[in-house]
Amino acid sequence: MSTMIQKNSKKLLKLSLLAIIPAISLMCNTAYADDIDDFIQAKMTEKKIPGMQLAIVRNNEIIKTASYGLSSLQHSVSVHNETVFPIASMTKGFFGVAIMQLVEQGKVSLSAPISSYLSDLPKQWKNITVRQLLTHTSGLPRIFSGHMANLIDAKGPEASWELLQSRPLESEANTKWSYVQTNYILLGKIIDRISGQPFEEFIAINQLQKVKMPITEVAGFASLKGVVPHQSMNYMYNKNGALNNIMFGFPRYMAPAVGMNSTATELARYLISLQKGELFKKRSSLETLWSPGKLNNGNMVGRNNRQGYALGWELINRNDHPSMHIGGNANSAMVIFPKDNLSIVLLGNLLGSDPRTFMNEIAGFYNADMKAENGFGLPPSIKTLYLALKTKGYKNAIEVATNLQKSKNIKFDINDINNWGYLLISQNKKSRALEIFRLNTVLYPKNANPYDSLAEAYGALGNKEQAVKFYQKALEVNPNYAYAKNARKILKAHGFAPKH
Repeated sequence: MSTMIQKNSKKLLKLSLLAIIPAISLMCNTAYADDIDDFIQAKMTEKKIPGMQLAIVRNNEIIKTASYGLSSLQHSVSVHNETVFPIASMTKGFFGVAIMQLVEQGKVSLSAPISSYLSDLPKQWKNITVRQLLTHTSGLPRIFSGHMANLIDAKGPEASWELLQSRPLESEANTKWSYVQTNYILLGKIIDRISGQPFEEFIAINQLQKVKMPITEVAGFASLKGVVPHQSMNYMYNKNGALNNIMFGFPRYMAPAVGMNSTATELARYLISLQKGELFKKRSSLETLWSPGKLNNGNMVGRNNRQGYALGWELINRNDHPSMHIGGNANSAMVIFPKDNLSIVLLGNLLGSDPRTFMNEIAGFYNADMKAENGFGLPPSIKTLYLALKTKGYKNAIEVATNLQKSKNIKFDINDINNWGYLLISQNKKSRALEIFRLNTVLYPKNANPYDSLAEAYGALGNKEQAVKFYQKALEVNPNYAYAKNARKILKAHGFAPKH
């Protein structure tokens, strides 16, 4: 009986998905669907996203809002303009603003040690600065175990917090960037202590009420734990391809890192207010909010030399169309293109769908120079190679890149090539990604990572024999590289003994 019910449930879920994907329900502030709607619906079909919500801002006015698909597959509830989405790590942006508001009030200094504001800290934490918390350069240990969103101690929040404080720093402060939720836990505690208000109240009064975000204020910081009116379900496909509900129950201390809920329209209002300087007394506060710091070695704080991390916001430094953005749970994001007077908010309910990978393409509808087909978003050297391969073909990537190195003195960075390859995979252009990863093995034959990536590309294409070959090659080049453990695990799972 239970097996029968399970089978019927799977059939109903499949029928629900089939029903929404061909003609995903759409509600816009216009009477007709446009090319952007067609684009988003195509992405939803490709990535099997049940529901999404969009808002676009131009010249500080909301010019488009739209809702697509279902917020609940189980109950066939359509996404509408007031559907609330958990925004997860996008919450960090609000806490960056909150800290800067306290800086303006003279109550907090970014350069001050956190022990100035919090007592009873482990000795090794005391000299960490407020800015280092905001920029993820504190070196603090992690509160999550690494599996989904599980805390480090199965006994619960209090035990996890106690265990966390007994662990050593992962690195010396300001020597590396590492995205660790612990940083924002402490920022929440600082706001509680210094403002004299719970952080929920401080942010509601100083941000949400000023911007007129009543739905966000009512939804609060419950994430997926509490009962929130009109809240979308969250989904994720497991390794077997089955769609599951995701319900995270976080303690209050995690809320500054992941807790808020909102709508695309209210977040669009927030971006307008932020850019107009309505949340700060000084323009310099906004500039500080969006300025990445520097590590002790002089390098910019962030994921790489182009993608910096400021106070809760990430920035992409480009000569053309720089941007700042925040993403959450790999299913929602908002991005600002300040020089183009353009902002985009895109919220979804499928974890791992990562709209950041295609939000630049939405920007391309407003500026042809920002279209993906013109190489927008790629590093300059990679853009040059991309435009050349458009005419000469990806099969000739090695030859074309070699000629560009000689004729234009271009140096291709190993990480830029690798990132481009994974971008191509995310765009379902696996054969092209294969050629890009192959190019990286030729340019950097003594580095294990390109071989590992090439193995992944072969695996994505279903070529197990070649995948095994290049996992082995990666281990031959460096038995201790970053993904060696994963490579060995994959080889053993397929009945092969790693050579090292």
